[in-house]
Amino acid sequence: MLTILFDGIAYGMLLFVLACGLSVTLGLMNFVNLAHGSFAMAGGYITLVLVNRAGLPFFAGLPIAFVATALIGALFERTLYVHVYSRSHLDQVLFTIGLVFMSVAAVDYVMGSQQVFIQIPSVLQGRFEIFGVGVGRYRLLIIVICGLLTVALQLILSSTRFGSRLRASVDDPRVARGLGINVNAVFSLTFAVGSGLAGLGGALGAEILGLDPTFPLKYMVYFLIVVTVGGTSSITGPFAASLLIGIADVAGKYYVPKFGAFVIYTIMIIVLILRPQGLFARAAGK
Repeated sequence: MLTILFDGIAYGMLLFVLACGLSVTLGLMNFVNLAHGSFAMAGGYITLVLVNRAGLPFFAGLPIAFVATALIGALFERTLYVHVYSRSHLDQVLFTIGLVFMSVAAVDYVMGSQQVFIQIPSVLQGRFEIFGVGVGRYRLLIIVICGLLTVALQLILSSTRFGSRLRASVDDPRVARGLGINVNAVFSLTFAVGSGLAGLGGALGAEILGLDPTFPLKYMVYFLIVVTVGGTSSITGPFAASLLIGIADVAGKYYVPKFGAFVIYTIMIIVLILRPQGLFARAAGK
């Protein structure tokens, strides 16, 4: 049971890093980016090419995946996304889902349709036991990296000048510009970091989730469940939702494998009935 709990926490941490960029763009920028999974897929394939084909060390491939995907996100944000910020959510959904299908077709053409995995160092393979609990080395690495990223992200959004500028830019862009805030630069940097985190999550998750051209479609529902269950008013909600969903999904597949993803959908329905705005949504008027 404790081993399943550990694996569920690792999976939940990974889901959070994959989905937190969507949480930021939807919750803070009020933009529905269903193509978020495409950036995660890009990070995974960039790391695959660097590690499996170019022979670069795995730990060197991770920061490159983050930077490269962040640059791709910044480019897309300035050339494409900026034109639909002011459009309705339906237009944003149609636009970004179109990008998803284009990315799926492009990756299938260039990389092939087979599922692939990134080669991880031998030191990260296998398990060891702590007080009778089987601890996977690679999953422990995921917990450590994702935990540090979660703390850093929370501090940046809540305790820095950039976080204040981002909230001001979202609440009232006109007033923010009047105060000297470069709203376009704030949005571009935010989108780039969110895309970079997705790419890093895709690189880390390729060994566990597998990597193929349908990755954005396969895990889009999981990203949306994390954001929906957790709420979009803070990072705390999606983080708690990721852990809840990760543990429930792993436990459900172990104890009741015939039900598949039924367990997490049940949790989502129950949470939304009891808390329609998400786990940590702010009360109205606050």
